[in-house]
Amino acid sequence: TRYPEQGDAPCPQNGEPQNSANGQPYTGQFKRIEATDDRTVVFTLCAADVAFLPKVAFTSFAINDSAYLQAHAPDQTIVAAPNGTGPYRLREWRRGEQVILDRNDNYWGENKARAATAVFRWNAESAQRRNELEAGTVDGIDNPSTDDIEAIQGNPELKLYPRAGLNVFYLGFNNTSKPFDNEQVRQAIAQGIDRQRIVDTFYPEGSEVATHFTPCEIQFGCTGEAWYQFDPAAAKQLLAQAGFPNGFETQIHLRDVSRGYLPEPTVVAREIQAQLKQNLNITASIDVQESATFIDNADQGKLPGIHMLGWGADYPDPTNFLDYHFGSGASAQFGQKFPDITGPLETGATTIDPAGREQAYTQANTAIKARVPMVPIAHGASATAFRADVEGAHSSPLSNEALYAMGGGGDDQIVFMQNAEPPGLYCADESDGEALRVCEQVMESLYAYEIGGTQAVPALAEQCTGNETADVWTCTLREGVTFHDGSTLDAGDVVLSYAVQWDAEHPLHKGRDNSFTYFPGLWGGFLNAPAPEEEAPANPTGSPGATPAPTDSPAASPAASPSAT
Repeated sequence: TRYPEQGDAPCPQNGEPQNSANGQPYTGQFKRIEATDDRTVVFTLCAADVAFLPKVAFTSFAINDSAYLQAHAPDQTIVAAPNGTGPYRLREWRRGEQVILDRNDNYWGENKARAATAVFRWNAESAQRRNELEAGTVDGIDNPSTDDIEAIQGNPELKLYPRAGLNVFYLGFNNTSKPFDNEQVRQAIAQGIDRQRIVDTFYPEGSEVATHFTPCEIQFGCTGEAWYQFDPAAAKQLLAQAGFPNGFETQIHLRDVSRGYLPEPTVVAREIQAQLKQNLNITASIDVQESATFIDNADQGKLPGIHMLGWGADYPDPTNFLDYHFGSGASAQFGQKFPDITGPLETGATTIDPAGREQAYTQANTAIKARVPMVPIAHGASATAFRADVEGAHSSPLSNEALYAMGGGGDDQIVFMQNAEPPGLYCADESDGEALRVCEQVMESLYAYEIGGTQAVPALAEQCTGNETADVWTCTLREGVTFHDGSTLDAGDVVLSYAVQWDAEHPLHKGRDNSFTYFPGLWGGFLNAPAPEEEAPANPTGSPGATPAPTDSPAASPAASPSAT
């Protein structure tokens, strides 16, 4: 009924982290979670959180039945067999082929599944996805390529649904890997890449060069200094000052999976490879990894050199973009963290006053530009496409299309082809959008996002209300909600669903790879966080007199999964 069972989590004091029971610093925002009765859950936070509702709406924080967690987390069978409360329930996951869902006839809500069956299939090739859509073997597809969009728009049997570019594609660096421990090297690459050429050549209409990591459509996203202009002469000078007048050799790591933020990964990688050689005399080999392996390697800090990744909005707040990637609870993707970034981000996340938030994000964005943990390239326009006779078809700015809202098409099933197979279906421990989209049909959180939109609306909770200081949130659960196995939802399920993610030493803190990166990324850090695997350089900037990176901000996990939807 309460977690921690005795006492409270050791909230940071005067901005300084206090140690958890295992001796590791606690940087998180949760103080305690308690069920005061069967239908009431109270979240007590260490500080205000104005983004609490959109955070609890996210799929990673879906509620599981306590008995099911206790039975299926220890042996990790929960990874392939979710037990949710959603409009669909899992019938079968045919590995390498498809995921088949059946309508949940006992669903509590108004959004009952229109089609009796929903099927997820996948193919990495945009042309093949379009061919299947034209042939009618699938009802909808994700991310048609630039070349396919014109053909789709010209076919009266198909319909294109554009998706807002609430995303970012970036080149990431791990500052514990030489020569990227040198800030001037990172700054040189930031100025030596012609980002406009990449967008003009490879992205669909409506895409734009990123001036900041967070899209400008999100409030406070584009405060602070805009990104560097393309200046190869200045870039070469910086590289020479860093000690590399003749360049160096490195790698470009990626997965060949199309995303709204990166429609043609391998083609763009070759362009970046050519630009690095031409503009900076940097010789880069291309390393294409299997999708799940690449995702796991990224946040474990196991990608030396340059990696190509991106992010799509889970909810429209800068905490979703900035805290997840650069905050105190972020993973090891970019190496060690910078206090001149983590400090303002903590202020922005815990400040109620909009003017105070704007000031904090101005500081954070300016520091991100100076430190260059990555180079933001583009905010990519994308789309879904469906057969014209599919009723309820749509795209979502959060890429969480609701198949349960779709029907028609001449039969009683909806078939959707996405870009890749889900790595797993216990989405507390996933960050890949291909997994999250499937989970969103099966699992539910306290809140949800409106279909095709970004507004957080009540779901398993009738309402969650905050106190005046936004650091205590009380959620009242709906009555009569049952899980797919017939178990009844109660407040204890909520407490345990959060506790197993929050506490890295909880015996049920087990998933596909036990990373649970969304929890520390969005809530500031684990309770009893793992110790960092190895010591990082004391000065990842490599610049004389530069501010050392913090030694008291642990990575989110020693085996984290990456930040990519």
